[in-house]
Amino acid sequence: MPELPEVETIKNDLKEKILKKKIKKVDLRLKKIVKSSARNFALDLEGNNFKDIKRRGKLLVFSVEMRQRFVPTNKYLLIHLRMTGQLIYQKNKKIIAGGHSDGGREEAAPRLYNDLPNKHTHVIFYFSDKSQLFFNDLRRFGVVKIVNEKELEEIIDDFGIEPLEKSFSLKVFKDIIGNKSGNAKAFLLNQKYVAGIGNIYADEILFEAKILPNRKVISLKIEEIKKLYQAIRKILKKAVKHRGTTFYSYADARGQKGNFTKFLKVYKREGESCLRCRKGIIQKTKIAGRGTRYCDKCQK
Repeated sequence: MPELPEVETIKNDLKEKILKKKIKKVDLRLKKIVKSSARNFALDLEGNNFKDIKRRGKLLVFSVEMRQRFVPTNKYLLIHLRMTGQLIYQKNKKIIAGGHSDGGREEAAPRLYNDLPNKHTHVIFYFSDKSQLFFNDLRRFGVVKIVNEKELEEIIDDFGIEPLEKSFSLKVFKDIIGNKSGNAKAFLLNQKYVAGIGNIYADEILFEAKILPNRKVISLKIEEIKKLYQAIRKILKKAVKHRGTTFYSYADARGQKGNFTKFLKVYKREGESCLRCRKGIIQKTKIAGRGTRYCDKCQK
């Protein structure tokens, strides 16, 4: 599932490509993925453009610049990629793709995206410069929705603090942890506490902090809370710098093809030796309903 670093990468790339371009046509090919009025979906977008793109947790928020007359309120397109969602931008033969990777092999990517649209393409946005943005989703868990300003505020209010913003201080983090019950893995996955962390980065953060994923949050000592806070900042910043784990860039304007996969220490390394202590074997179990990896020696 695309997490904060992947969604941040998608946001940054699309801001360079689609802002201020007139949306000439919207082809909604699967109505059930739209969680607002499917009938008005294209009408709210066609003839307008996107004036900004923001991220909240794992949610992409596209601000729609309404050029139609008699529109009473601002509109926002929300896209949540969930498990297998992808946003694929194409102009001429150049492609930028972000989200869930097909098979995880970058060298295979050009073949996988030559045939667009395909059976997994559910929405196509056509722009005035003949470029397109495809929303693909293999398992159809993704969400596409148009909301007004009040509805957006209500949705945003459900998210916890953004871990890469200046407001996310150690003091604030200590206050968030408070006397929370439950284990450390479940705490990191809870979007109402800290927004944007999913399964991959929760495991990597806990490994960096040397904390077992099943440790009770209430048992963490002050120094361990500090290490957890520092690990959140460090891992997420590094992942954003390297354009995420499940994100692939095939032919962007700057030729970037960075990927965080080579920096993973525990995710999908079960059965292998620990890269830090060299004594432990990376274990895999289920915690908080998710496959969880950890070192049985150096995480306590």
